[in-house]
Amino acid sequence: MTEDKVHTESETGADESLLGGARALLEDGQTLIAAELEFQKARAGFVLGRAKGILGFAALALALLFFALMALVVGLLLALAPLIGPWGALAVVFLGLLALTGLCVLGVIGRVRAVSRAIKGRDGPA
Repeated sequence: MTEDKVHTESETGADESLLGGARALLEDGQTLIAAELEFQKARAGFVLGRAKGILGFAALALALLFFALMALVVGLLLALAPLIGPWGALAVVFLGLLALTGLCVLGVIGRVRAVSRAIKGRDGPA
């Protein structure tokens, strides 16, 4: 009879110890999840803060690129005007820009078709 009583008290102590360990593990898991969420929020805030600066510099770079291309076009017109006349220079620059635009459009069409094939599951050469 004494052995049964000791055995039962031992099992009860082990069960309480196991439950205490499980509770501690659960609390640690909850703490870890909360800390991870806070870390990811801070990380997202940092990225969004930096994204504003990146977009600002990208917009400025595109504006400056636009002005540089305008300067190139005007320079070509001024350089070609004495050689082939103002209307000839205008035609040459216009046709050159039109040809470059056509090449860009063909590149866009090719990439759109490649993406469309990839989405439909018919992968081909990129």
